[in-house]
Amino acid sequence: MSRNSYIQQNSDIQAAGGLVPMVIEQSARGERAYDIYSRLLKERVIFLVGPVEDYMANLIAAQLLFLEAENPDKDIHLYINSPGGSVTAGMSIYDTMQFIKPDVSTICIGQACSMGAFLLAGGAAKKRYCLPNSRMMIHQPLGGFQGQASDIDIHAKEILSIRARLNEILAYHTGQTIETIEQDTNRDNFMGAGRAAEYGLIDQVLTQRQMAR
Repeated sequence: MSRNSYIQQNSDIQAAGGLVPMVIEQSARGERAYDIYSRLLKERVIFLVGPVEDYMANLIAAQLLFLEAENPDKDIHLYINSPGGSVTAGMSIYDTMQFIKPDVSTICIGQACSMGAFLLAGGAAKKRYCLPNSRMMIHQPLGGFQGQASDIDIHAKEILSIRARLNEILAYHTGQTIETIEQDTNRDNFMGAGRAAEYGLIDQVLTQRQMAR
């Protein structure tokens, strides 16, 4: 991966002013410079930062597929700090997470709201985490449409269909009933770390990295 390839493809990093540390690695063949995110990708760490949208979703899916090709038996670690975003973009990430062979461990840093919380819950069983001061939020999908009455009716039915599918998946990953999910996502439902663990969005709150023995 070239020196600035990850930064150049990630609009959220650019929006932060491009202040991304560079890592210099020494080898027998000389020096090589990586931006910090490209270097972490070598360690099978992916960052999902900012609103979930199509371009970002394609990058995340591509990184998941690349890491699967490199080693199909080693876990991938997806760090999430997102306010949510597009349902279709989020579902493309979710489907890729379920499709590939490696387990995808999810870790919330900061926030995982809306589609961010959905992806957090969609990580591999027993490998979904958050840090102590993270916050999560679940709610029903948002949508709006203008046009003829018949078209509005079509889109309204589609939103209800999407909502039902999201609720089914969230119920599967959290262990909650469909009825509970429907009730709890009727309005914005914020959760702290402890509550998210009780609810089943995550498996454990991490206060310190677990060191391998």
